[in-house]
Amino acid sequence: MHKTKPVRPDSCESCPSKIDSIFCDPDIIKLLNISEHRVINIYKKGQTLFVQGNPPYGLYCISSGKIKISSVGPDGKESIVRIAVAGDILGHRSLFTQQHYMGTATALEDSVVCFIDKKFMEQLISEEPKIAYNIIAKIGRDLGRAEKRVASFSQKNVPERLAELLLNLRCAYGVEEDGKWRLDIKLTREEMASMIGTASETLIRFLSEFKDQGLIGQVGKTIYLLDVKGLLEIGHVTEDHLWY
Repeated sequence: MHKTKPVRPDSCESCPSKIDSIFCDPDIIKLLNISEHRVINIYKKGQTLFVQGNPPYGLYCISSGKIKISSVGPDGKESIVRIAVAGDILGHRSLFTQQHYMGTATALEDSVVCFIDKKFMEQLISEEPKIAYNIIAKIGRDLGRAEKRVASFSQKNVPERLAELLLNLRCAYGVEEDGKWRLDIKLTREEMASMIGTASETLIRFLSEFKDQGLIGQVGKTIYLLDVKGLLEIGHVTEDHLWY
């Protein structure tokens, strides 16, 4: 499959993800001259945006690509907290709570990310309260997803959590093809296992069982969801109760 080369947007108005951004209002973009105060970076797959434990210096806004936010516990094990996509912002919680980063942000694929300095971000909020409202709304949605994940971890077994994860990946990254859903994201088995709190060997075993049951298929490293209804039943969820 041909890979699309990341493109730097000339301005916030030309950003492909502006409709999903906290800066999506065109009047805000023009009024505050955000385009003149951003630094655009292209991160190759595997490159790090910021590291757990470091102090925040500004806000990251994803123009294109996918970024995983992971946290390493005292035992040295990595857990994926979430996967951010185009239109998402990163570092906002640490920025406004004056805390060091609680996780590390790493590009899952070649990504274009804009950086806005902390001082200018504070100026934006003071000049345009709507941005503060948009950030609060964003934090609220993140909190809602986190609460659903906590409930899933405490109430469900591994196959139920796996089914729920696959359905959530479908909501965020699914592409419908001939009656089935292709997950347009490449995650290692270790990364998927960390997202549902299990061992890689256990994850692989249940993925194999799901294949045998006709719930999913696989071509290379790409996973296809063949029976969404069946996954919903196994995960004991409805479309309204997914994380995304």
